[in-house]
Amino acid sequence: MRWVTSLKWLAITIVAIVLAFAAFITWFDWNYARPFINREVSTATGRPFEIRGDLSLHWLAPNAQAPGLGRWLPRPRLIANDIVLGNVAWSQTPDMVTLGRLTFSLEWLPLLDKHVVLPEVALSAPKVIVEQRADGQNNWTFTKGDGQPSPWKLAIGRLILEDGVVRANIAPQQLDLTANIATIDGQAPYGIGVSLKGTFRKVAVTGKARAGDVLSLEDAGDPYPLDASVRIGRTQIAATGTFTNPATLSALDMHLRLSGPTMADLYPITGVLLPETPAYETNGHLLHTAGVWRYERFQGKVGQSDLSGTLVFRRREPRNILQGAVVSNQLRLVDLGPVVGGRNPSGGSDLSGKPKAPPSDKVLPVDPFKTDRWRAIDADVQFTGRKIIKDKSLPIDNLVTHIVLDDGVLSLRPLEFGVAGGRITSTLVLNGQTEPMKMDSQVSLRHLKIKQLLPEVDLMKTSVGEVNGDAALTATGNSIAALAGSANGELKTLIDRGSVSKLLLQYLGLNVGNIVLTKIFGDKQVEMRCAAADFAVRDGLMDTRTFVIDTEDTSIGVTGQVDLKRERFNLTVRPEPKHFGLLSLRSPFYVRGTFRHPDVGVNVPTLVARAGGAIALGVLAPYTALVPLLELGPGKDSPCGELLANLQHPASRNPLTVKPAPDANGAKTGAQRSRTNAQRTPTPAATAPVSGNGREAP
Repeated sequence: MRWVTSLKWLAITIVAIVLAFAAFITWFDWNYARPFINREVSTATGRPFEIRGDLSLHWLAPNAQAPGLGRWLPRPRLIANDIVLGNVAWSQTPDMVTLGRLTFSLEWLPLLDKHVVLPEVALSAPKVIVEQRADGQNNWTFTKGDGQPSPWKLAIGRLILEDGVVRANIAPQQLDLTANIATIDGQAPYGIGVSLKGTFRKVAVTGKARAGDVLSLEDAGDPYPLDASVRIGRTQIAATGTFTNPATLSALDMHLRLSGPTMADLYPITGVLLPETPAYETNGHLLHTAGVWRYERFQGKVGQSDLSGTLVFRRREPRNILQGAVVSNQLRLVDLGPVVGGRNPSGGSDLSGKPKAPPSDKVLPVDPFKTDRWRAIDADVQFTGRKIIKDKSLPIDNLVTHIVLDDGVLSLRPLEFGVAGGRITSTLVLNGQTEPMKMDSQVSLRHLKIKQLLPEVDLMKTSVGEVNGDAALTATGNSIAALAGSANGELKTLIDRGSVSKLLLQYLGLNVGNIVLTKIFGDKQVEMRCAAADFAVRDGLMDTRTFVIDTEDTSIGVTGQVDLKRERFNLTVRPEPKHFGLLSLRSPFYVRGTFRHPDVGVNVPTLVARAGGAIALGVLAPYTALVPLLELGPGKDSPCGELLANLQHPASRNPLTVKPAPDANGAKTGAQRSRTNAQRTPTPAATAPVSGNGREAP
């Protein structure tokens, strides 16, 4: 039939045209097309473009992964030598890209939609500069000659680099980094070596890396190997692993090692707020997917303390958040000093490298908290310190806290220590939204053992009893010293039904005769009816509303003040005996001086008067010389019940609950049983605080 014959000749004609066209573009000298290509690319990009070297074309097999007809069409592969692409007008560098050789394959059909799809691009000896100004303008967004965005879109599947230089100058991130690239052999799966040099946020950056020779710029699931070691300022970072899609770092899976003199140096690098610490080192597994970074199962050291756990960084609005749990099996307490505003024991300095000046005559830390960083990120981290390494005189054995940072407000709820066989449980809120910072704290002391509180004092080693206490304080300031110097609130402690060394009481009373007798016949324990302290704190001044130690032999009252702002003591201790004493030089003594250099001494006028009286009587009437040195015991029992009622006032923010201690046989004494019964009935509040001498305070 004639139409079949016509159709056959039409098919033959089309095939002939295609073959002729293929033959033409294959054997055509494409160097003749260079002026046309240069002109069209310059128009499309709005930049001067020129192919200065040879231009040739070859054919590749069809791409089986291409959609539609693309999987049947052969792909052209072009090779261009000596290429130059100009830069934007505002750049100080005239050329954005210079290439020794460009090799790329091209998909046909996307060209109809003004999409340039290059499945593979190989750059030989590239020199590329990537720039972005502070206002956000960059040199990788192309426009036409009239300044309008180009309708053409560019997509690159895989990138191959060979021996070149790439510089990134990104003003918003304060990044100016140059990478020198060199091809390496025999180190599979690595194909290129990279050396880095520049600055990041005004901090020097140096490093080297090995990477794969083919980088997938699409999320195709092909893992890209990387082995890098980079130094940013004082921070050393080493990473080994793989990732896909460098634009999003999808499926990042790295073994990461970090080390440096302080974790605070990581803030300008990561944007994650971490405290000043001693020198640290960590090794862990870093993962990244969909805006979530996980540093899991890490092990490390901070100072001489070990750390382990998992931390998760999540991107969210309005602030990113750091979550996780960290455990220290052996925590050196001095390593916590910088976390709470103390000094860095490793002698660290700030990012400028200038050492921090030490306080001149102060004990309380004066280094400021960096609250300006607290609103950059939120945090929710659990911390546990199982074993505490500390000075022998500091009886702390463990630490548990829950750290929450929310829009500049730092909360530690709870902050709990094991101390002297008991617990100190507190809540601490630091409001970094205000200037100066505001603090609100509540502290509870429960079951602290007396003999463990002062393990270095021999006379306290045989003492028994427990210390309980509560404190509620508010303050403003940007350092520990400033907060203490502005504190307001109250502080109460209580020891009920303990015992104390008799020799210690004799020393406090300067009772020479009884000291000698105790030394000869041995020391013994004296029952402590109660010991109570009640301080009112106002503007950093701790005023003794009540401070008394009452035993069966002596009542000791303490009056005065502790000045937290000036770091000074001004306390007077007045022992009042209840029984006869021989050769007593009993006199009030004082505790004065600074926290760094306290001064403890006796009341010299009273002591001289008693000694002078004894000498005078000895001269006038020798048999009466001992009269001034005899203590007839005028001291009275302190009103322990009233003191306890005052300290257990129901309106107190942290009411004390005292549990009677059993006697040596495990049974309660009669006084203890009476006290237990009394506790079952609410105790009426005291109408006024009691001073150390048992009288109502003014």
